[in-house]
Amino acid sequence: MAMLCAMSETRIETITAADGGTFDGHVWVPDGGGGAGVLLLQEIFGISRYIRDVAERLADDGYVVLAPDLYWRIEPGVVFDASDLDRARSFSQRFDWDTGVLDCGAAYMHLQGLPEISESCGVLGFCFGGSLAYRMATDFEPDAVVAYYGSRVPDQVDLMGRVSCPLLMHFGGSDPFIARERVARVQQEAEGHEHVEVLVEEDAGHAFDNHESEALYDAGAARRAWRATTQFLDHELRGT
Repeated sequence: MAMLCAMSETRIETITAADGGTFDGHVWVPDGGGGAGVLLLQEIFGISRYIRDVAERLADDGYVVLAPDLYWRIEPGVVFDASDLDRARSFSQRFDWDTGVLDCGAAYMHLQGLPEISESCGVLGFCFGGSLAYRMATDFEPDAVVAYYGSRVPDQVDLMGRVSCPLLMHFGGSDPFIARERVARVQQEAEGHEHVEVLVEEDAGHAFDNHESEALYDAGAARRAWRATTQFLDHELRGT
């Protein structure tokens, strides 16, 4: 069933959308008090326990994290667990992607304006959020973008020529929702863009980073991809 999670983040910010509406942005601040920022984009389940865990992971690495509530136009604050997959999917199907990309852009600008930000800001998205992260790379100019298994990416490879920022994409080679030949199409297109990198965990399926799902989680693939992600973000956002 849908639920509202107890908040463990530092605070909630109010973000103003391009059309004047407002929505929540959940913020995590590292012990050091500030630094580079990461806009964290949710899976179809909302700001779930898993997304919160990823945010804490990033904060432990010294990043300021902002996770916007992207379902706010449908039902603010809604969060789903794995048992409510059908309703979570219904929300993703009702989601207006073009408006959602603009909301992500507003959230990114809000992140840049936080008092704790003293370095560059990037975007990291998973699944539903991975597709949005890719669109952030095509429609905006973040300092860096990481997109995990965005299912809409293969159908939008023609937009890759608009990407001007460093972009890292992860896919599972055995993902039942993104056929391997579709991933190959993304790889082929990326070959013509030196600032775009595609990494494929051949034996992993969809959502292989989600440790909350025993059926999907692949510890080895998750570890390798996360190492590549943090190295990428550290280099692009902090110059390390």
